[in-house]
Parts: sequence; C-alpha cells; structure tokens
Amino acid sequence: MNRTDDRLIPVLLICAQAVVWPGAVLLRGDAPRSVDLLVVALVAGLVGAGLALRRARPVGVLALVALVCALGAGPTPAGAVAVLGTAGVALALFTVATDRDTFTAVLCVVALAAWQSLHGLSLHGLSDRDGLDVVLTVLLYVAACGAGLLVRRRRRARRTAERVLKRAEAERHRLPAVERRRMERELHDVSAHHLTAVVVTAGAALGLRERRPELADEALEFAAETGREVTRALGAVRAPAPSREDVPSPEERLRELVVGFRRLDQRVDCEIDPLPDGAVADAAYGIVREALTNVARHAAGAHTTVLCRYGDTRTDVVVTSAAPPKGAVAHGAGLGSGRGQGFLRSRAREAGGTLSSGPTPEGGWEVRAVLPGRTAAPVERSVTRGYRSAQVVAAVGLCLQPLLPTLVIRSESAAAASPGSQVSAGVLFALLAAAQGLALLRLRRTPRVALGVLCALALLWPVAMAAGHYAGPVLLPPALSMIATCAALAVDASRARTEGHRWGYAIAAVAVHAVAVTAAVLDRGTTVPGWAVAGCAVTGASLAVGAALWGGALRGRRDQAARGDQEERLAAWTGEAVRDAWAERRRIAAGLETTVLSRTADMVTEAEAGRLDATADRAREALAAMRALLDTVRQGETGPELRPQPTLQALDLLAHQCRATGRDVEIRLTDRVPERLPTTVDLTAYHVAETVLSAGGEEPAMLELDLERGAGGDTLTLTATGVPRAARPLVRERLAARVAALGGTLATDPPGPVRLRLPLAPDGPAGSAVPAEGDAEGER
Repeated sequence: MNRTDDRLIPVLLICAQAVVWPGAVLLRGDAPRSVDLLVVALVAGLVGAGLALRRARPVGVLALVALVCALGAGPTPAGAVAVLGTAGVALALFTVATDRDTFTAVLCVVALAAWQSLHGLSLHGLSDRDGLDVVLTVLLYVAACGAGLLVRRRRRARRTAERVLKRAEAERHRLPAVERRRMERELHDVSAHHLTAVVVTAGAALGLRERRPELADEALEFAAETGREVTRALGAVRAPAPSREDVPSPEERLRELVVGFRRLDQRVDCEIDPLPDGAVADAAYGIVREALTNVARHAAGAHTTVLCRYGDTRTDVVVTSAAPPKGAVAHGAGLGSGRGQGFLRSRAREAGGTLSSGPTPEGGWEVRAVLPGRTAAPVERSVTRGYRSAQVVAAVGLCLQPLLPTLVIRSESAAAASPGSQVSAGVLFALLAAAQGLALLRLRRTPRVALGVLCALALLWPVAMAAGHYAGPVLLPPALSMIATCAALAVDASRARTEGHRWGYAIAAVAVHAVAVTAAVLDRGTTVPGWAVAGCAVTGASLAVGAALWGGALRGRRDQAARGDQEERLAAWTGEAVRDAWAERRRIAAGLETTVLSRTADMVTEAEAGRLDATADRAREALAAMRALLDTVRQGETGPELRPQPTLQALDLLAHQCRATGRDVEIRLTDRVPERLPTTVDLTAYHVAETVLSAGGEEPAMLELDLERGAGGDTLTLTATGVPRAARPLVRERLAARVAALGGTLATDPPGPVRLRLPLAPDGPAGSAVPAEGDAEGER
C-alpha cells in the first residue's frame, strides 16, 4: 500500500467521525460546546497523523491511538470519539497483525482488551452495564487481528509462490549452463588423462623401439585398453545414470572448503546439512568462504565453527570465530578491500534471505545468514528472547496501569450489591464468544467437530440472554453466533472438500439459528405471529449461510485457479529448462559421435592390428578433436537444430531442476531396467514422470522405475510416492491419455502412491505412438 492510501483512510475516518459527532448534534439543532470541539479536533489530528504513519511503527501507533482516544473520551460527550476509538484502533491493530509477527499481534490484542476493560472499570466503577459493550469491543479487536493475520498469511503464501517461480525461472537459465560445464569438465578430464597418456606412451615406445622392442607391445596393449576405457567414459558423459550425482554436492563443496582452510592452520569445526544445488547453496558457499577468509585475515589461529542447517522454511548459515590467540599476527589484515560485509549481505539478499554480523560476548565475531528453506518461504528476522520479554513486560505494565484508581474508587452499587445478585449477561456472552473462538481455532484440523460445536453453541445464546436479563437489541447476540458459524462455513467451503457434509452442516446451521432467533424474539415478547417470526428467521439464516458458502466457494476457486496457474508456469519452466539442457547434452554428444569417438575407435583398431605409428597418429587426432570440441562447448553455440524431446536419460536433469527449486526429489532405476528402451516407451515414461512431478506440492517425492517380466512380455513400471496431487482429475486424465496410447494401466489413490505400467511393445504400429520430428532428430 502506498503513502496516498495510508493518508486516505485516516481522512475517511475523521470525516465519518465528523458526521457522527458533531454532525448529528447539529442536525438536531443543538450546538456543541467549544471545549468539546477543541478536544475532539486535537484527538482527530493526533489519531489521523498516527494512522498515516502506521506502516513504519504499527505497535507505537496502536498505543498512541488507544491512549489518545481514551483520554478524549473522558471529558467529551458520548460518541464524540466513537468512530476514532473503534475503527481507528481496529485499523491500527489490523496493521500490527499484517506487518508484525503473530506473537506481537496476539499480545497486542490481549493487552489492549485488558487495558480498555480496566480503564472503563476505573471510569465507571463496578456497576457498569451488563458488559455487552466490552464483549463487542473485544470481538472487534479479535476480528481485526484475525483479519490481519489472514491477510499476512495470504501475503506470505503469495510471496512464497513468487519465490518458487523466481527460483524456477532462475534455474531454467542455469540448468543448461550447468550441464554444459559438467560435460566440459568431464571431456577435459578424459582428454587430459587418457588420450594424452596414449600419445606419451606411444611416443616413448617409438623412440625406444630399436633398443627396447617389448615397449611397443606394451604401448599397443595400453592404447587398446585406454581406447575402450575412453569409449566407456564418453558414453557416461553422454548418458549419465539418473540416480548418479555427477558433480560434487553442495555439502561436499562446503566440507572441501573447510578442509582447505584447515590446511592453512585454521581450526575449523563444521556441522553441515545436505543442501540442494541452486541459488541457496551457492549463497551459503559464498557466505562461508567469505567469512572463513575474513577469519584467516584478521584472526589467524582462532577456533571457528561453521553451522549450516537446512530446514523446511529456512536455511541457517552461521560462522562463529573465537577471539584470536594471544600473540597471533594477522598477516592478511591489510589485504581486504573493505567490501566483504557488503558482499555477504548482497549474496544473502540475492538468494532471498537476510544476514547480520557482529562481535560475540567472548570477543570473537559471528556471521549469521537466514536463507530460504525447502519450501522457499519468506525469511523472517529472528527475535531474541530479551525482546520477547520486553514485550511481555510492557504489556503487563500497560494492563496494570488502570488498576490503581480501580482499587481506590469503589462504586456505590458494587458496595450495595448482594452476594446473590444475578450474573451479568456480558459474562455469559463473553464465555460463549470464547467457546466460539476455540471452535474456530480447531476448524483447520477438525472441521466437522468445529462446525458441530458452533451449531450447538448457537442454541445457548437465547438461554444466556434470558439468564442474564439482557435488555439490549434482541437480534444482536444471535447475530454474533451467526457471524462465527458463517465464517467457519466460508473457510470450509474455500478448501474444496467434498460437499456432502458441508451442506448437511449448512442445513443444521440454518435450523439452529432460526430456532435461536425465534426463541429470543418470542421470549422478549412481540405482537407478530410466531410462524411469521420463524419464517423470517429461516429466511435470514438461509441468506446468511448461502452467502457464506457462495463466498467461500468463490474464494476457493480463485485460490485453486491461482495454484493451478503457478503449477502450470512452474511445469512449463521446468520442462523448458530440461529440454534446453537435454539439447545441450545431445549437441555435445553428436560432436563426440562424429569426431572423438570415431577417431578413438580407429585408434583401438590400429592398436589391435599392431601398427604403433598409426595408433599414435589416431590418438593425436582424437586429442585434437577433443580440444576442438571443448572450444565449441565453451562458445555455447546451439545451432539451428530442433530441440529433441527428452527421454529417461534426462531424468537426472529433471530431478536436478526440481531440487534446485526447493523440492526433494529422488529417482531410482533398478538394475532390471535396460539401457535402451523402445522409443515410444522411453518418451512416454519420461513425460509421465514429468507430469507427475509437475502436479505440484512441497512433499519429498520419489520415482522408482522397474521392469516386470511375464508371459505376455516385459512391462516397465513407474511408482511415484509423495505426489498426492497427481490423483486430481485433471492430472489423472493427462496420465491416463499417455498410458492408454501404449496400452498401459494407471492406478492412483489420493493417500497412496501412483502406479503406472507400460508394456515394452516394439516401435511401429504396435506402439501406437510415433516420435515427433524433434524426437527423431534427437535419436539419430
């Protein structure tokens, strides 16, 4: 919300207050006192100025608005600051709930309600009215706080979704480069070791051929064996196993970093959790490296602890160094540029986290970073216990402040009250409202129990009205019960559950509230016939419940559409990233086929034929072809070729992309799965796995592929666990369409795994699925 909106709402509140008072007084022909106008003007100015700044200091603004309105309500007529005192405080409390943590919001509600109740007690004594005004005020504050917490949760969920999409988009551009660097590194290792060793060995054998002829046979045998090993190694480069980690994991990189600093005589202890590859892991590595470098520069020999904890909602990276030993010389103190702390904060900020650093009580230094976790939730700054204690002490002090005049001033009616006086209706209403609040708190976990409790409590409100001799508006207490029940029905309707129990509870809610309203009206006494009262009550309750169900269902459809849009974008970016990386892999593999592998095969042939000169020449040609291919890889030229569709050999890329966006995905292939499958089965199996993982969710997922042998032929099975959303109708239809094209079967169970079976029919008409143009291009 921008500054214009922040100023607009206080202005509207001041205008509404002017309409209520003194506008209503002027319309009646009365003239308000000038001193009252002055006090109300001062209160309105202070409240309006405070509310305009509520985004920056919400808790302070809440205290200011409550205090100013309480002071202004004393000397002014009733209703002079009513709008500012209710709507203004509720708005400030709503801002606290949206912009601060849950503990602070709940503490503000409790402290404000207690303070206002005690303040009213000190002003009016113990003989105040039946207490309904206190109940309504507390309910208003609870509603404002609850609405703020709901908005905060929705904002947080929206930011989480945006972060997931942002990470997916970043990894979409990153995955092809990662795959290119992996293949470049492995090609370099092969060329630097195997082929170079063949060239050196053959050259040495040729130079000593006259004096030591046995070396020629050894060189030929070594060249043939090395050539076959090169062929196997390049085959692994072209098609790595999906379950194999081809590059060091972030955990291994961090441990290697710690080992490297230990070689510099730095005492470093570490506790590192496994991290998924991606922006968070890169940020954690850069933060730890920079922090350890600063320790080596400024506190040589100091004992250092590295802690990296990877959780569901946050990743904690803490580097703590003790005070340097006495007499230690900081040889690198003048080597820094003074920008290290800025680099640390920028790394954390780019990954979506925060970072703080400072001295420790023991004289050392600590760098603490909080990064997104497994679910990519927004990172919130941690709050110390001392700050929480200060909040509680301030709230208790605020609540106890009105007690001093309360203990001194005694109300005459309270002194004259008899021990057997009736219980106030306000006390009964407060107990019923508290029971409704507890039921609403259990709505998420046990919706049926919560709805049943709310329907039962609705029948107790007329009893409380009669027992407490309530004389206020007759429809107000049943309306409070109806609001709670409708809110529960709306929330339940927004969660897209089955509608059977929902309509049953809706009918029950209409019935019990109609009975409650009818009983309350008839008990008060009325000239309207009972059947008319009952009919109006049923109609009003039906309209309220129907509106709640409609609003909840509408909200649920919107949320579901938003989640579907996010999942579609995430799936599209994941698919694009994998296709780009797969195209990069196929491009390099094609270069290997036409250059290095062919020359390596010629080298093996010449070695087996016993021609050492030709073997050395073929080895040099293969090495030169490898270097030329490396140059092409570094340039990253993809060419005009069509991007081939991925097969099961690209499952490692799919798992890498999912893990990089914050979801744990494991893919297992048993030894029974052959390396080469029919093209239609290979493509279908990959797209099935992609569809299952693209269904969304934050649960850790595992895909297991196996081969079943039977009398009717072999069948490829795919079992997916941790994917409950794959049982949804739309996803199930997509999976069924892909599986049916090959005559396979699909079994889904919402709480259980997803199982698919694909018969290994040969390519052609029996497969009923023909590779696309890009597929054929990729298979050549």
